[in-house]
Amino acid sequence: MNLNLKNNTSERSTITRDTIEFEEQTGNIYESIVAMSRRSNQISSELKEELTSKLQEFASSTDNLEEVFENREQIEISKYYEKLPKPVAIAMTEMLDDKIYIRKVEEEKDKA
Repeated sequence: MNLNLKNNTSERSTITRDTIEFEEQTGNIYESIVAMSRRSNQISSELKEELTSKLQEFASSTDNLEEVFENREQIEISKYYEKLPKPVAIAMTEMLDDKIYIRKVEEEKDKA
């Protein structure tokens, strides 16, 4: 799954959320929190893989201390990822925009 962070409308700052909006998504606030938590972990893993692959392009086998501090491309890439909204904020926005698919295992077992 590829993250489309250019069209991301998540807030970078802390704002107060109405928990009733999250509860409406699943009917249970705790299920909503678990869904957002799992989605946040997925987003975090995807961002880490993406960042690692971009930084691997600049890796060399003979790094010395001066080269590490002078590599502007790596610094710019790192700054870009630091400015992105946190994975939790992205997951909350996706939950409120109804972009998270929640599969309930208990219901699938009952149907079988």
